[in-house]
Amino acid sequence: MSKFIFLYKGPATPMDQFTEEQSAAQIAAWGAWMEKVGPALVDAGAPFAPARTAISDDGSGTEASDLNGYTIVQADSLEAATALADGHPFLADANGTYAVEIFELAEM
Repeated sequence: MSKFIFLYKGPATPMDQFTEEQSAAQIAAWGAWMEKVGPALVDAGAPFAPARTAISDDGSGTEASDLNGYTIVQADSLEAATALADGHPFLADANGTYAVEIFELAEM
């Protein structure tokens, strides 16, 4: 089995800007997805804080991407890892604004 990282990309709203009801709904949706993924969930991950920067190889600053969180799962293949994204709360809007980028984590 391999480990895969899910990187969340899109203009996500910070949790501190949700109402109590919205926050509860988000927490419930993520909990349901994590329960569905079950033992394949290696690291539930975390959202990224708003503070971000990027540094180019020439030492200059550049604009950071809109990556905003991660999760690590374990699966037999990229296809199996991709299937774990079915019903993912980050993709719930289904309007093309958000994406989950999936990468296999290679051994060093």
